[in-house]
Amino acid sequence: MKEPLTNELLDELLSAPDPVKFANKHKLTKRVLSEYLQQLLDEKKLVQSKVINASGVQYTYGYQIFTGSRANPDRNVLLQLLFAMGCTLQEANRALQAAGKNELYCKNRRDAIIIFCLEHGYSLQEVDQALFDYHEQTISGES
Repeated sequence: MKEPLTNELLDELLSAPDPVKFANKHKLTKRVLSEYLQQLLDEKKLVQSKVINASGVQYTYGYQIFTGSRANPDRNVLLQLLFAMGCTLQEANRALQAAGKNELYCKNRRDAIIIFCLEHGYSLQEVDQALFDYHEQTISGES
């Protein structure tokens, strides 16, 4: 399902007489991380266990994130899963937002490297190497 551009929605919101009517019209709800991750799995035709394995995340922890019993995962752990899923920047930021984490921000040096790697299809190992090469904390936690 194609979502409207954020700028278009912002313009409409700012000209709307009532923010609640705007939210209702666009069916704006709080995104649930586990539901969004399942949506991504379905869209990308991925298998949860393979994604967890490829991410390097401890299996039980990864499973809890996907089922929603661990709704507030560490930002780096979530990024590991997102790279293992081959997510785009937009998908990654939506997942981070759903988890209550800061979205990737291009004015932050580390985030800028991660954004570049996401958009260029880097693997988790490749993004970790890029971060290491630029003396930034890796996603998998090795510094």
